[in-house]
Amino acid sequence: MSKIFLVGIAGGSGSGKTTFAKKVMRAVNNSCSSLLHMDSYYLPTVPQLNGMVNFDHPDAFDWDLLRTHLSDLKNGHRIHCPVYDFSTSSRTTKYENIGPCKVVLFEGIFSLYDQKIRDLLDIKCFLHVEADIRFTRRLHRDVRERGRSLDSVISQYYDTVRPMYQKYLDPQKQYADFTVGEETDVAALILSARIKEFLDNRTHNETSTENFEFSQLQ
Repeated sequence: MSKIFLVGIAGGSGSGKTTFAKKVMRAVNNSCSSLLHMDSYYLPTVPQLNGMVNFDHPDAFDWDLLRTHLSDLKNGHRIHCPVYDFSTSSRTTKYENIGPCKVVLFEGIFSLYDQKIRDLLDIKCFLHVEADIRFTRRLHRDVRERGRSLDSVISQYYDTVRPMYQKYLDPQKQYADFTVGEETDVAALILSARIKEFLDNRTHNETSTENFEFSQLQ
């Protein structure tokens, strides 16, 4: 199988992971790239904390399926990615076909959390954005896109989102090859250049990424 370039993008809820990933994909401008959202791998029944569904704990995710799918993508196979419905907090019976492709951007709050998944990643990125900005973005998103009430979003933030970020999410920075702040345009261009370099090498049957340097990103 031809080598697949797999990029992990982690960060707290509202840090702009999806937006950053889409910027990278636009800059790469290659039809053989795909975006995989970790949100798709929430368990059919997500655990609760203090009577509230806790979407920000590692136990909320289907790690076995996620590891299998990332390994399949890495090996050049197609996957049937599940579809999660946040309005009902449940996994639907639908799925999305992803792959085979040359580049996969994998974004999610725990994309750098698991050792087995980190071992599959060619580049590991963490988005570090101030808490008030992340909270504001999450507030607007959940009310507008997920049908949540203002009070429920605020309660969830203080009950689960903030403490889980401090305990589980922020420590993932230690695994990142580079950290990106709120301004992501330059970082997206640099990361896309690394991906284009891989694609060019792949075209010439040069699949090794060992000589990639990240000093410019740090």
